[in-house]
Amino acid sequence: MSDTQLTVTFDGGGIDDARAIVRALEGVFGAPGDLPADEGATVRTATFDTPDAPRADAAPAGGSLSAPVTVTVQGTPQAVEAASETLARAFGARDEGAASGDQERERQLLLVP
Repeated sequence: MSDTQLTVTFDGGGIDDARAIVRALEGVFGAPGDLPADEGATVRTATFDTPDAPRADAAPAGGSLSAPVTVTVQGTPQAVEAASETLARAFGARDEGAASGDQERERQLLLVP
């Protein structure tokens, strides 16, 4: 494992939706360093340590969503791509845009029930 992180931010939906999204990503990245926990929050965050070469091959186990959730994933290009592919397979997803930096990438997806 490397010391790089994938940061995932959830906007919309409830705590169960955020947890379903985290479960979908655990097959690729393992358990997150922190879990979304605040019932009253409107924006939640989870962070994952990322392997050097994450692969989105495993069938994601997420569940269903109760409401649309905007998800922003930020990390290495490989981690962001693996997370985006995993979420697109686990939920209905629409790409809402991306930004690239020197060593990091960010992508926003709208996940729908």
